[in-house]
Amino acid sequence: MELGTREKAILALERRGFAGPGAKERAIREELGLPPVRYYQLLNALLDDERALAHDPVTVNRLRRIREARREER
Repeated sequence: MELGTREKAILALERRGFAGPGAKERAIREELGLPPVRYYQLLNALLDDERALAHDPVTVNRLRRIREARREER
C-alpha cells in the first residue's frame, strides 16, 4: 500500500527549506490545513512507517537521525 496524499505532502514540506522563524508553521497551516502540533504528530508516526522510507529515504533517514540525536540529548 502506498502513502496517501497528506503523508506525501508532509514529506514534501520537510524537504523544503524555510527562511525565518514561523515560516514553516505558517506553511503547515496554509498548505496542509493542519495545526503544527498535529503535523508533528503525523510526521513522527511517518518516520516509523516503512512506506515513508521507501517513498523518500533521504528525508526520512535525515529526520530519523535528528530525532535520535534529540532523544540522546534528553
